[in-house]
Amino acid sequence: MIRTHFDGDLGEIVLDAPQKRNALDSAALAELDDALGRAEEAGVRALLLRGEGKGFSAGRDISAVDPATDDALAFLEEQVTPVLHRLADFPAPTFAAVHGACLGVGLGLAIATDVVYVAEEATIGSPFAALGATLDSGGHALFTERLGAHRTLDLIYTGDLMSGAEAVAGGLFSRAMPAEELLEFTRSRAARAASGPTLAFGESKALVARIRDERIGLWESLQQENRAQGRLCDTADYAEGFAAFQQKRTPDFRGE
Repeated sequence: MIRTHFDGDLGEIVLDAPQKRNALDSAALAELDDALGRAEEAGVRALLLRGEGKGFSAGRDISAVDPATDDALAFLEEQVTPVLHRLADFPAPTFAAVHGACLGVGLGLAIATDVVYVAEEATIGSPFAALGATLDSGGHALFTERLGAHRTLDLIYTGDLMSGAEAVAGGLFSRAMPAEELLEFTRSRAARAASGPTLAFGESKALVARIRDERIGLWESLQQENRAQGRLCDTADYAEGFAAFQQKRTPDFRGE
């Protein structure tokens, strides 16, 4: 279900169950959690997450779920949320290449990555009304923050799906492009990040999370930036970056 490929500084995790649109059950989530752990241990300096086949992930695999005995709370809190946290806290830049369906838990995985590039015809939204269920995996927060309350409830009530192009136009994700360009483009951006000053990227990732989650304002965030810069000026990458600029050459960053 989950494939991994670690090539030097760049890691790739693939949701590989195209016959069920990469829908995720408990076993697949456990595999994904293990794959994230192995990527950390491998010391990759950037990570790409993608889906095989016609879509990124259609969400939870409910093909064998009995609603009479289903414990949705336990599934989400004990199996989904820890994986989302692990992905969001991954100690390197993370990228998602999203095509086709990106729904439910799949949408949550996209939300948990740092940068999401989408195919123009990807499908994103909240189809849960047909199941008598509600949007989960962080979708409410993302939609409300980026689209506003009215548009969020419109999507939830109607079950209408946005295209990738519409999602980017609404500010949900970073960039949209033709599906045939998506993977190469995302790999190139992930590889660029992997060769960059990843300690500096880590400081920015942590600060953006604080601004988002703790709602710190301008002056507090400015103070945090100052402290981050102070920590970075003692690193080898900082010295290398300045030296490369002064010598008019390309810097060789090592994440040190």
